[in-house]
Amino acid sequence: MRAARLIKMVLLLQSRPAMTAAELARELEVSERTVTRDAQALSEAGVPVYAERGRAGGYRLVGGYRTRLTGLARGEAEALFLSGVPGALREMGWEDAASAARLKVSAALLPSLRDAPRTAAQRFHLDAPGWFQEPRTPELLPVIAEAVWDDRRIRARYRRGEAGGEREVVRELEPYGLVLKAGVWYLCARVVGAGSGTGAGAESGAGAESGAGAGAGAFRTYRIERFTGAEALEDRFGRDEDFDLPGYWAEQAERFARSILRVEVVLRLSEAGVRRLPHAVDPVAARDALARAGEADGQGWVTVVLRAESEDVAHTQLTALGPEAEVISPPSLRHRLTEDAARLTALYRS
Repeated sequence: MRAARLIKMVLLLQSRPAMTAAELARELEVSERTVTRDAQALSEAGVPVYAERGRAGGYRLVGGYRTRLTGLARGEAEALFLSGVPGALREMGWEDAASAARLKVSAALLPSLRDAPRTAAQRFHLDAPGWFQEPRTPELLPVIAEAVWDDRRIRARYRRGEAGGEREVVRELEPYGLVLKAGVWYLCARVVGAGSGTGAGAESGAGAESGAGAGAGAFRTYRIERFTGAEALEDRFGRDEDFDLPGYWAEQAERFARSILRVEVVLRLSEAGVRRLPHAVDPVAARDALARAGEADGQGWVTVVLRAESEDVAHTQLTALGPEAEVISPPSLRHRLTEDAARLTALYRS
């Protein structure tokens, strides 16, 4: 346990100019007193750990000290090569850099671990796009990806969907991060200016741009394949250190999922229907409906209020539940399912 902690401490100090005892203690999940003892042990073992005293002090490695990756176990080495996403790196234009990095890491491994890249590749493969979808790489993705990594502002044009069709909008953006979701690339960015468009109308329609607030300083989400132009500007931006890309994406994804659920359906569900509901309808809608479900009646059925994108979508989804669900309202949807049941009965009776 201590040997692994000492290796981690060295790697942490290699990755940063200096770290305070409190920072190391937090990363290593030990006390500051333990950090002091570990630093002393490393120094005695020949690792040049230098302690700087005072309020702004801390620990750092001197003399350009680097350690080879001889502390990796086989499972750790294989996991290291699983962390890459070759397809995504290729689409962003970073395949050569990633290949070079893998070669350098491989060269630093012990001879007994040199086959880790091959064994990992033969045991795991990521295929990001969903079924029945042709993966498409947005033409402007490499330009945007480079700006993301370089913290450079971009001036972008994209097609924005509105009630009357589409119009082209211009935005100056601070590109914070990229998300690959089911084979589709999205950009999470902060708006610099109000922007302009080639058509008239307010910036409130749904389309390539989504997020809370449309003004300068707001974080927005853009579907990259709808960009028609993008150029990196000379000036860099200062990143908001409180911005959390995974947290932002999760919040936006759930907000979007809820925003399209505009129709309410009241229905009764059997016990089997309750179990099958999350597999038949939108997961967010199913979770909300079951969380507010009433008490079961004498037959074990419960009444829920389910939100759906439209009546047509609800009709398609609830058909999958068959006799395990009974629609109470709206009457039009109940009538459609009644007609479906009559046609099925006539079909199978014949």
